Amino acid sequence: MFAKRSQRTLPVASAPAPAAGARALATQVFANPALSAGGAGLFFLLAAMATIVVAGDPTAGAPSVRIRLDQPGAPPPPGWREALAPDQAGAPPVTTDSLQLLPNGDDAAVQGQAIISFPGGGGGADVGGGDHAAEALPPAPIAGLSAPGPGGGSLPVIAPDGRTPAQAYARPFQSNGKPKIALVIGGLGLNAKGTREAIEQLPPEVTLSFVPYAEGLQGWIDLARASGHEVLLEAPMEPNDYPDNDPGPYTLMAAGRPAETTQRLDWLLSRAVGYFGVTNYLGSKFVNSDVGMNAFAADLRQRGLAFVDDGSASRRGGGLPRASADRVVDDQLAGDSIDKQLLALEASALQNGQALGAGFAYPITLTQVRTWAAGLAQRGYQLAPASALTTRR
Repeated sequence: MFAKRSQRTLPVASAPAPAAGARALATQVFANPALSAGGAGLFFLLAAMATIVVAGDPTAGAPSVRIRLDQPGAPPPPGWREALAPDQAGAPPVTTDSLQLLPNGDDAAVQGQAIISFPGGGGGADVGGGDHAAEALPPAPIAGLSAPGPGGGSLPVIAPDGRTPAQAYARPFQSNGKPKIALVIGGLGLNAKGTREAIEQLPPEVTLSFVPYAEGLQGWIDLARASGHEVLLEAPMEPNDYPDNDPGPYTLMAAGRPAETTQRLDWLLSRAVGYFGVTNYLGSKFVNSDVGMNAFAADLRQRGLAFVDDGSASRRGGGLPRASADRVVDDQLAGDSIDKQLLALEASALQNGQALGAGFAYPITLTQVRTWAAGLAQRGYQLAPASALTTRR
């Protein structure tokens, strides 16, 4: 007969409490000389990771934009979201969660600024707080210079004390006696990257003109003024080849009745505040219409605005501050061609005491203008805002 094997029953013990189990594990690890060094290193690594997760700034590595504010804690300007949205396709939108308002006393270098961080690493810049911070223009609207306009917007008006938007929103200028050269760069507001580059990289004396249809238009104008640039608003005008070449909604038409021209112009003017005047976008047919131009000039004159054209309306007056460009510098998009046009502006300024150029915010134009302007003073000229070249005629 086969004898039965003895069967050993293992005692069953209750599971230790979590804290007790952790202490027991730690005791076993550190009691073993071979494991103590590695266990200590692992312990401190885990502690460091926990500290970063709990206390770290998830946006610390994100680029940011600084906007100088009138009062610490004040809200950002209208349109900041659209104006500062990253260009990258699929990039997360900028939200108010990434807007940090810095209180006084935390950092003397950034008091009264807002830092807007771009989630996902969108391009950033120091707007209104960098090299041009000391040249920032007063924020718009300035009291007494606006009234309710179409669609809830505001229209420019002459203040009760006689101040005009053309005076109040122009960049201050003091002549040093040298020949003056002004330059207007237009087409801004539709391309975020090009608009930021024009605002940030061009000298503050360069006048910037904005498309009235731009999303976040007020935000762009606010940022431009914060960097020292005076601003023009572009008025779409009927060209000779309309409608094949259509400037956009609310185009001022050569055959339009005066009341219709005024109504359309007022809609355009109500898109934003802070511009000292208007410039034309196209308009080869409209500027040759006496009825159209008379209604246009009368509305601007009543509102205290200037009119700066690209040269196509140089024979038009209107009894308001006026300036006409001597030449368009980037009709041909080549670096050497733009350089020649800029040198021609210098020759005109030397002969006449001043010259005005116009251009578009093409990347090549911004590059050539920035290089040209850097040496202008050494060549004996003074860069001036376009408003400094206006005269009433």
